[in-house]
Formats: sequence, C-alpha cells, structure tokens
Amino acid sequence: MKPPRAEAQPLKREHEREPGMEEAPAPHYHGHRQRLRERFMEAGDHALADYELMELLLFRAIARRDVKPLAKALVDRFGSFAEALAARPERLREIVGLSESAIVELKITEAAARRLARGALEKRTVLSTFSVVTDYCRTAMAYAEREEFRVLFLDKRNALIADEVQGVGTVDHTPVYPREVVRRALELGASALILAHNHPSGDPTPSAADIRMTKEIVAIAQPFGIAVHDHLIVGRSGQTSFRGLKLI
Repeated sequence: MKPPRAEAQPLKREHEREPGMEEAPAPHYHGHRQRLRERFMEAGDHALADYELMELLLFRAIARRDVKPLAKALVDRFGSFAEALAARPERLREIVGLSESAIVELKITEAAARRLARGALEKRTVLSTFSVVTDYCRTAMAYAEREEFRVLFLDKRNALIADEVQGVGTVDHTPVYPREVVRRALELGASALILAHNHPSGDPTPSAADIRMTKEIVAIAQPFGIAVHDHLIVGRSGQTSFRGLKLI
C-alpha cells in the first residue's frame, strides 16, 4: 500500500514573506549621511556645525554605524573641529569607539590642510601677501598641543626658500638657539627670516622670554646682512605680530 502523497506547497515568490517576517527598516543614519553630504556640496562647509563636518570625515572610516555621537564627543573633548584634527594620535585613541582607521583619516585631513596652505605660500612673494603667511602659520601650528618654533627662510626677493621647524617643546616652552637659527640661514643663503611659534594656551601675547629671544636673533643676524622681518605668535584666539607691536 502506497503512503499518501504530501500535498504540494505553492512556491513563494521572492517578495513574499511569512507573516511576522517583515523587512527591517534601514538604519536611520543612512538617509542622514546622504542629506549631510548634499548640504555640504550645495551650501559649503560654513553651513555645517563642527560636529557635522567631523561626521563627514568619519563616514569614510566607519561605514555601518551612526557616527554623530562620536563626532560630537570629539568636538566636545578637544574644543573644536580644528583642535580635534590637530590632536596627537595617542590622545585621539582615548576616545571610546574611534577606530585606528578613523584616526588615520583625521591625520590625513590635517596633513592635507597644511599642504594646501603651504602651497599657497610657496607660489607667492611672501611679503606682498602677508596674510598668506599668517594663514599658513595658523593652519600649521595654532592648534598644536605643544609649542613649536618655526622659521621661514626667504631669498632677496622675499620668496620662500625653506620652512623649517627648529624646535618642539612643552605646552609653554620651546628651546630656541639663536646662533643655530642664523647658522641655518647662512647655509640656505637666506637674506631674511620670518620667525613663528605657537602658544598652546591660545593667548598669542608675547612673553618677556619671547621678546628677549627675538632681539637676540636680530642682533646676531644683522652683521651678516640677514633681516628679521617679523616674529608671529599664533594661538586659537588669534595671532600677534612683533612688527605690528613695534618690537622689531
């Protein structure tokens, strides 16, 4: 005796699902990412808050997660978009949820900003567009967490020969050796210098030590026919020019 044949079940089409198996809605941040990108392209970065610009960077490194809380945490921790970009990798690693690939994206963006500012500086006669110098120094140093002393070496046409960091120090001091600064200028055949350093405190007011060091460099450079055009101090709250203050 043959067993009864099982009743054939109708084939389900791909779009048909069992009851209770409805497709899960897409994560809410999917549409947010596209809308944020479109707003950036249509209105520019000025239309975005710092944390939103940070989100755009994090999208590249973190594909399947809502990164808004992480972007806000970065800006809150360091104070601004620029300060988060300038933070040292070891400090960025303290942020919970920030991957190594995301840290690399931030540091690449920081390097690109510096390269862009430096490119603008290299293609001009420095003293004819002095705002480019201050913009470059702010981009390069204003948000650094430690003091850096930088020298721009210029030729007789005031075009840039070299841009070198002569020293990196602590949060409030960088060792500077005036004779070494002048020696390097002679090696490069420089006719003039622009000195620059940052104040991580944010206040660009020159200290008594800054003034003494600048006067010493001027005195040593003068017999060799090397002029010191200016000494710039940059900080988060602005910049100070020694020439503007009549300290040179």
